[in-house]
Amino acid sequence: MPLAEFSLIEKYFSTLGPARSDVLLAVGDDAAQVVLPPNMTLVAAIDTMVAGVHFPENTSAVDVGYKLLAVNLSDIAAMGAEPTWFTLALTLPHSDEAWLAGFASGMSDLAQRHQVQLVGGDTTKGPMVLSLQAQGLVPEAECLRRSGAMSGDNIYLTGFIGDAALGLRVALQGAAYPDRGYLLNRLNRPIPRVEIGVALRGVASSAIDISDGLLADLGHICRQSGVAAQLDLNQLPLSAAYRSASVGIDVALSGGDDYELCFTAGVAHHQHIQQLAQQYNCPINCIGKMVEGEGIHCFLDNQPYQAEKRGYQHFSG
Repeated sequence: MPLAEFSLIEKYFSTLGPARSDVLLAVGDDAAQVVLPPNMTLVAAIDTMVAGVHFPENTSAVDVGYKLLAVNLSDIAAMGAEPTWFTLALTLPHSDEAWLAGFASGMSDLAQRHQVQLVGGDTTKGPMVLSLQAQGLVPEAECLRRSGAMSGDNIYLTGFIGDAALGLRVALQGAAYPDRGYLLNRLNRPIPRVEIGVALRGVASSAIDISDGLLADLGHICRQSGVAAQLDLNQLPLSAAYRSASVGIDVALSGGDDYELCFTAGVAHHQHIQQLAQQYNCPINCIGKMVEGEGIHCFLDNQPYQAEKRGYQHFSG
C-alpha cells in the first residue's frame, strides 16, 4: 500500500540534514522557526525542477535529489552566503518508496556535507514537480550582488563550463562523446562553490552562478551594473573531455547547467584569487574584463566572434 502524505514525510524527510542548534522548530509544524545570529542578514533562493524539462525522466532518484539541493546551494554561494536551512515542496504522481529513498539519500549526502537542515515543506499528488528553497546567512555589507561590477574589473570563472550541456546530449540523444561518464556526472552532480563564494566576500564586486549559460548569466551582471563585458574566448576554461568532443565553443558559451560561479573583481585582487584557486583545489580563470558600454563583446584569436545562441530561457519558443 502506498505511503500516505504524512507517513511519507515522517519516513524520508523528518530528519534530513544535520540537526542544527539554530533551528527551534523544523519539519512537523505549520512553519519553521530559526534563530538569526546578530549582524547577519538572511538570503533566500528557490528553484523548481520539472521532470522532462530540467532532467531526463530516467535520471536516477539519487541524482535528482542531489541536484535539486545543489542548484539552490549554488545560488546561495553566488551571494557570498553560508547556507543554513532549506524547505522542500514535492508534487509526485505516486509515493514510490524506492524512488523516495534514493531521492532523500542523494539530498541528505549533500546536506550533511554543507551542514544545511531541512526545516519544512509540502507534498502533493500530480505530475512530478520538485521545488526547493534554500536560505543562508551573510553580513549585510558583504553580500555579493549582480550590480557591483565596474569598468576595469577582471571577469573570472570557477571550474569548467560546457560539460553539463554535453552531458545532456549524452542523456537525451546518446551522443557518443569520449568521457561520457564524466560528462553525465557534470550534468547530474554539479558542485556548488559554497566555500569559494564565502571567500569572495570583500573581494568580488559582483557574482552570479551559471545556470542558463555564460552569455545569458553574465549579461545579467552587465545590465544590472551598467557596464559591458569583453571576453577573450581563448581563455575559456574547457575540460579535456569537452575539447575531445570537438563541438566548437558555442556550447560552452550558452549551454547552461554548469553551476559554476562567474564573478568580477578589481585587478588588485588577482593574486589573492589565484591563491583561493589553490586553497580550494578549483581552477579560477580570468576570461576578460568589464568595460564601458553595453552588452557582451566576444573575441576569438583576437577577432570578433558572434555566438549563435545566448542561453536558455523558459517560454522563449
